[in-house]
Amino acid sequence: MRRCLIAVLLLAIPAVTETIVLKNGRRIVAETVRQTGTKVEYTVGEDTYAIPKSSVERIDTGGSPLVTNSEAAPEVKVGLGNLTLDADLEARLFKDGGLNTELLASVVHEGPPERAAGANVFVGTHFRSAGKLDEALRYLAQARSILPQNGIVAVNYAVVLTELHRYAEATSIAEDAVRLAGDLAPSHAVLGYCYYQQGKLAPAVREFKKSLAIAPDAQIEQLLAKAERELAAEGNFDEQSSSHFALRYEGGQAPAALRRQILEVLEQHYSDLEHDLDYSPRSSIQVVLYTQQQFFDVTKAPQWTGALNDGKLRIPVNGLQQVDSNLSRVLKHELAHSFINLASNNRAPTWLNEGIAQLEEPASIARDGRRLADLYASNHNIPLNQLETSFTRFSEAEAAVAYAQSLASAEYIREVYGMSSLSLMLKRLADGQSNETALRSAVHSGYAQFDRELTLWLTKNY
Repeated sequence: MRRCLIAVLLLAIPAVTETIVLKNGRRIVAETVRQTGTKVEYTVGEDTYAIPKSSVERIDTGGSPLVTNSEAAPEVKVGLGNLTLDADLEARLFKDGGLNTELLASVVHEGPPERAAGANVFVGTHFRSAGKLDEALRYLAQARSILPQNGIVAVNYAVVLTELHRYAEATSIAEDAVRLAGDLAPSHAVLGYCYYQQGKLAPAVREFKKSLAIAPDAQIEQLLAKAERELAAEGNFDEQSSSHFALRYEGGQAPAALRRQILEVLEQHYSDLEHDLDYSPRSSIQVVLYTQQQFFDVTKAPQWTGALNDGKLRIPVNGLQQVDSNLSRVLKHELAHSFINLASNNRAPTWLNEGIAQLEEPASIARDGRRLADLYASNHNIPLNQLETSFTRFSEAEAAVAYAQSLASAEYIREVYGMSSLSLMLKRLADGQSNETALRSAVHSGYAQFDRELTLWLTKNY
């Protein structure tokens, strides 16, 4: 019943934007649209533009949301394999919940190497499961220094590198794992994932198939299907790079001037995000430009989706000749998702992810503040714990309000506690804290208290 009431109230909130769909396929997302005689006037920020009415196919109320659906690394479970470690030692290494570093040091000193490496792999996988990836990498690196030619060690090490988004390093280690333990499905799965994240689609498909030939795995099957869709769409794409980006495109759909502008704008946005989020990605970020049809064929995204970030920025350009204010907004929103996902190790709840990304466009709740205040005051807002997972499950109307609430939450944190509190949340999430614990670290309140504070803030200001 509550869900029905929420859905009705969502429909009462006006869309934040309107979309002008042109006859050439281009879409312009504007804050306001007005038809006057033979022209259509629209506003973006403080600027007003006009285009001939004859060039417009239709005007849609509600802009196309920009979606993040980050592609998680495969859930690879390797175990200790040919490394030796007795159950008693496993129990004693983490006695009373903490690592017994003295015991581990003695095991490494006494050997044999298989036991010493096995102990470090066991400790590393323990920290990995707790979300403490830097700690995990430290012990797996020690295991690799003890047994550099062991495939089990190599594949465990490569898995954590992929989860830290260090794909170039992970590729080298995963190639070692395939050489040393080519009979293990995870070796090929991890190498395939590394290739995939670097845009090397044909080698990725090859490795996914080798992994599945050894052992069936539903997640790898999904990755293979996705890589094959991309390869079919992007097989003839060219690539162009800048300091921080690798851009893939089809020449006829993306003129040289447009590509150059896109990379220049992305580099500007990159600098802004480094400053705002106090984070710098380690690897190049993949960007793919599509036609509208290619975009939906590859992503299988809901029809209301305007762009998508699943580890790669996927942008439909539809015959654009230059970067306008709308495309710049799309690029910054999607790039923000990359920063957020990398800074949090893909652990940011969707409300935080989408809230920060909208702030960075930049967007504001000023236009819908009063209606949001009414929604919260009547206790018909969607609880934050229901906004932790992907919004693609929502209808377009529900998604519009999920985005509005996310923006309101992020804007409130920034205005009251500072932008540094948002970046602190991402760091705490990367350290393995739960969503609500990370929120408490930044604003000193859990979900329930946060909702009450946000309600008061909205009521006071709107």
